[in-house]
Amino acid sequence: MAAPRLRSSLRGALCRQLLLTLVVFSFACEACKKEIFNIPSKLEADKMIGRVNLKECLGSVDRIQSSDPDFRVLEDGSVYTAHAVVLSDEKRSFTIWLSDTKKRTQKEILVLLEYQKKVLKKRHAKETVLRRSKRRWAPIPCSMQENSLGPFPLFLQQVQSDAAQNYTIFYSISGRGVDKEPLNLFFIERDTGNLYCTQPVDREEYDVFDLIAYASTADGYSADFPLPLPIRVEDENDNHPIFTEAVYNFEVPESSRVGTTVGVVCATDRDEPDTMHTRLKYSILEQTPRSPGLFSVHPSTGVITTVSHYLDREVADKYSLIMKVQDMDGQFFGLMSTATCIITVKDSNDNLPTFRQNAYEASVEENTVNVEILRIPVEDKDLINTANWRANFTILKGNENGHFKITTDKATNEGVLSVVKPLDYEESHQVVLEIGVANEAPFTRDVALRMTTMNRAVVTVHVKDQDEGPECSPEVQYIRIKENSAVGSKISGYKAYDPETKSSSGLRYKILHDPKEWITVNEGSGSLETYKTLDREVITPKNDLYNITVLAIDQDGRSCTGTLAVSIEDVNDNPPEILQDYLVICKGNMDYVDISAIDHDSSINGAPFYFSLANTSPEINRLWTITRVNDTAARLAYQKNAQFQEYFIPVAVKDRAGLSATKTLRVNLCDCTNPVQCRAAARSADVILGKWAILAILLGIALLFSILLTLVCGIVSARNKKAFPDDLAQQNLIISNTEAPGDDKVCSANGFMTQTVNNANQGFCGTMGSGVKNGGQESIEMVKGGQQTLESCRGAGHHHTLDSCRGGTIEVENSRYTYSEWQNFTQPRLGEKLHLCNQDEEHMPSQDYVLTYNYEGRGSPAGSVGCCSEKQEEDGLDFLNNLEAKFAALAETCTKR
Repeated sequence: MAAPRLRSSLRGALCRQLLLTLVVFSFACEACKKEIFNIPSKLEADKMIGRVNLKECLGSVDRIQSSDPDFRVLEDGSVYTAHAVVLSDEKRSFTIWLSDTKKRTQKEILVLLEYQKKVLKKRHAKETVLRRSKRRWAPIPCSMQENSLGPFPLFLQQVQSDAAQNYTIFYSISGRGVDKEPLNLFFIERDTGNLYCTQPVDREEYDVFDLIAYASTADGYSADFPLPLPIRVEDENDNHPIFTEAVYNFEVPESSRVGTTVGVVCATDRDEPDTMHTRLKYSILEQTPRSPGLFSVHPSTGVITTVSHYLDREVADKYSLIMKVQDMDGQFFGLMSTATCIITVKDSNDNLPTFRQNAYEASVEENTVNVEILRIPVEDKDLINTANWRANFTILKGNENGHFKITTDKATNEGVLSVVKPLDYEESHQVVLEIGVANEAPFTRDVALRMTTMNRAVVTVHVKDQDEGPECSPEVQYIRIKENSAVGSKISGYKAYDPETKSSSGLRYKILHDPKEWITVNEGSGSLETYKTLDREVITPKNDLYNITVLAIDQDGRSCTGTLAVSIEDVNDNPPEILQDYLVICKGNMDYVDISAIDHDSSINGAPFYFSLANTSPEINRLWTITRVNDTAARLAYQKNAQFQEYFIPVAVKDRAGLSATKTLRVNLCDCTNPVQCRAAARSADVILGKWAILAILLGIALLFSILLTLVCGIVSARNKKAFPDDLAQQNLIISNTEAPGDDKVCSANGFMTQTVNNANQGFCGTMGSGVKNGGQESIEMVKGGQQTLESCRGAGHHHTLDSCRGGTIEVENSRYTYSEWQNFTQPRLGEKLHLCNQDEEHMPSQDYVLTYNYEGRGSPAGSVGCCSEKQEEDGLDFLNNLEAKFAALAETCTKR
């Protein structure tokens, strides 16, 4: 459907063009040379059938028209089929009109198309085509030039088959360039086998076309095998070499040697590799700055190197090179291109810092310190604010005493000379310094120049005189004094002097600090005098120096301070001292005990010590011996017949200088396994009244009063013929540390059990006394029974409370006791309490006698131990109603109403 529609539209357009031509041109057309094209009977669309020479017919053509719409004519004269054409006759013709509208001329060319019929040699159906394994129709290798100028269609070669000798053979081709992109680039004449190319080809796009040629008979039988037909496109030098970058950037140190690689440039060429078209050569067209020439490039590799020693950043820090690359191995007719190469010269320390002058002068007053006296500028051509530019200054000579220091100002790169230690005009009026300067980075020039890598300058410093005060030099002066020297003894003192006159005359002295105020000073001469007796043993540590601070003042009030270090020589004024006072020896386990002594004097007057028994009785000499252990210790031993008791043994000890002292040792020869047991018993024996003893006495008084009241109550009750219940006699003073209902038994002093106040048949208790200890409430429990003391409830070496004796099953019969019985019971126990309550502060009181109970608050199921209202029948207390007035208050407190 598309082809007829296209054909009709072409015919209409052609008619309109013809009418227009007839109107515009009124003259007759002139005919040019006739063209004859031999074509096959069938033509495909867009098939080139030939070319006419248009310029030979008409010099300038601006309009081309064809009288036959089946054919179209291009500007170069090529004639193509507009669509598929079949020639029904042996000949066919059409006219090409050429027009020049400017000159108003028109010419025509007659085109004659004809074809010659072949006599078809038909193949019998039973006849087979002879096929040889070695084909004779293989064509000669074919190639074509890229970008060929024609004329097109361009004949390439002819393909022929041996079968054409016997049969009519038709040829065809396929492959890229025919039925694959690019389409219709090649075609072959069906009858002749001539192969044509229809347009120029770019080798960089298609370097070879692999076509397949076919030979077949009229009935479609393949007369021969398909023939591979490669068409190679010959390269033409039509591509310029191109650098990989438009601008290259490289860096190179300025101190680089000849031959140092700077960088590499590279170019590519699209033409055929390994040919002259792609053989490239590099060169430098231009260098900026132009002279001297410092760089070269390898023609084949593109490597840029240095060729001169004169690469100096201080002269030029950047170079620009115009690089050229040319193919055809650099021949003049080769194609070329250029690129820019920027080379930056990096700084190296190839310039020394130099002083602006060789000598400098400065001045400074003596005794001044930490002042800047001179700034020394330097010049350096290297890159600013880099290690190659920054200067390091050094004082080479003249600063042996360390008076000066030179530093670098980071902002200005100047050397700053300062005084860091006071100068003395009297010692030297001027100081000559030699200053050197170098860079932070090492110098990079050759070895010959490295010997002079430090520039030098001389600085003369003038010291100005200053009216100075006295000088305390040396600051610390030493003297020696024997301890216990007589008060008023004269001693040489501290000496200061005037630095101007080198004399001490005219100076006054004062003592600023004397730790013990032992020394006074003569204000005019500075000599010392003892004000008190010196004691070496008072100084801490004893072997240290006794430092006195002295102030020296001149006539103008200027002063200096010095230290007088006094070494106090030791005198043997301290006898040895035995360290022990009380010793315990467990006989059977210990055969001896060691004693030791110390001496506060120096080692000259100290150990070795000599121990002996001094002024002892014959019994002590018989039972005890003392032997030496070492320089400071001795061993005290007893004889086997010594009795268990305490011995008082006087022991004398003497130092190496003969000074001695005697001390009586208290030695307890005890029957024990551990000395701790005997020490505890000894503490019980030593009673010293203290605060707890006083408290115990008060408690005892309160106990006696309670007993008295109890007796009074009994007498009154007897008179009124009313008695206390029998079990009330058992109610002695009781303390309870029970915080909840528990055991109803308490421990008596003899180890038996007795009923507690919680018994339902008992209702009386006497509060003996109370005291406050450690913020809590405490009461004392005294229970009668037997001859055993409170100590009987203890185990060996352990402390227990009275509760620890619970567990017995025998109960003491309830009875009533008289006042004398209670007194006999309480007096020895109060004595024991007083003894235990007044031990040394470092010993804890016995927990068996005074117990502390904290108040638990209201609601305790055990009730209050101070309560005198235990459960009891009211009938048993009726006698209290008849008491006298003075006992009424007591009865109210002791009766539960």
